[in-house]
Amino acid sequence: MSSLGGALVIVLTVEVLARLDVLPSRYLPPPSVVLTRLFEAMAEPVFWQATAMTVIGWFLSLTIATLVAVPLGVLLGTSELAHRATRPIVEFLRPVPSVALIPLVFLLFRPGSMDGKVFLAAFAATWPLLIQVIYGVRAINPIQLATARSFQIGRVRSFFRVVIPAATPYLATGLRIASSVALILTVTGEIIMGAPGIGLEINRAREGGDVPLMYAYVIVGGVLGVVLNLLFAALERKVLHWHVSQRSARR
Repeated sequence: MSSLGGALVIVLTVEVLARLDVLPSRYLPPPSVVLTRLFEAMAEPVFWQATAMTVIGWFLSLTIATLVAVPLGVLLGTSELAHRATRPIVEFLRPVPSVALIPLVFLLFRPGSMDGKVFLAAFAATWPLLIQVIYGVRAINPIQLATARSFQIGRVRSFFRVVIPAATPYLATGLRIASSVALILTVTGEIIMGAPGIGLEINRAREGGDVPLMYAYVIVGGVLGVVLNLLFAALERKVLHWHVSQRSARR
């Protein structure tokens, strides 16, 4: 509640300052004007089409990142040889800013296509998820594996009964981070590459001089991020109800 109160104070302050022309209303319109424009836009099909295209792009990029990062992370986490052999490559590619690949995306994909923004977002989302999975697999207590072997549990059963449950909290954290990164890069790709979605509508509103509509779509992007984060947090609490972090959070 305190965070909502703080946000409300900021909104009211901006409203008053914009109304008094302390802030340039041409570039920073009052929040009430932005919200009014948002409700007007919600009555138009373009708004829902743009939102749907952004959500689809986010979903595809996060799915691709998951399909790449999880198996690869398990492999690099369980095999010391594979981990050492690929560590320089991972450490080199991981810090590369995804926006630096935009010129390459323009060369590989047709301008304005969804493929470009999905590639960009998937590349960015893969790394935090990959690192979390690797750390999760490598953080398993050797005593747990030794106990499984003492009970003559085979490698396959040990993997599913010991490795996967122990790495799941790391996987859940990685998915939440990757989800946010994927959404950010999806909207960024739409703005820069002209792909359909919220980012493209932000650009169109800016070029058309409709500043309230531009901020309205920015708010939609922020709301999407909050909603997706809450969904992943709720899913994490449900799946990891047995984990100590969730039990302590409920106290």
